[in-house]
Amino acid sequence: MAIINENELGHDALVNAAKRMIVAARTAPKARGVDNIGMSIVTGSDVHALATTMEKIGEEEDNPIFTRDAGNVQNDTAVVLLIGTKIRSLGLKTCGLCGFPDCSAKDEHSEVPCAFNTGDLGIAVGSAVSTAMDGRIDNRIMYTIGVAAKKMGLLGKDYKVIYGIPMSATSKNPFFDRKKKK
Repeated sequence: MAIINENELGHDALVNAAKRMIVAARTAPKARGVDNIGMSIVTGSDVHALATTMEKIGEEEDNPIFTRDAGNVQNDTAVVLLIGTKIRSLGLKTCGLCGFPDCSAKDEHSEVPCAFNTGDLGIAVGSAVSTAMDGRIDNRIMYTIGVAAKKMGLLGKDYKVIYGIPMSATSKNPFFDRKKKK
């Protein structure tokens, strides 16, 4: 008989939860069945590098939200799930949800997201975090992580809109009562 201490389980449990979150996001509905979603799991020293980049962005941009979130990631996070989308129109003749009359007009502005890309990303993120909650994994959706991940190229150059989901398994959710940085 072997005894496994709870301290030995935390990291593996979070990585396994992140894997289930990826499956949930992958199988979430996508407009016209077109999948522009990309995901990665960040662990170990890469989590700290991500937090350092967030801190630098906060300092460079004089934006305390980035430094606050960087502290959360640096001190309280063992695993981060990155979920992003490519910017690709769906080739619709009539839509206009992105602000342009149709997809061919939108395609002249390659950095403007298609409304369906960001909608699909939102649905995928929602599926992922609901899976985390089913497993009682503390998490929070952070755009600040996504900005840093994009700057670092962690999902690759094709992914233009990225969110990060830090994950923790401690006695108190570190992403809930967060102190505002001044």
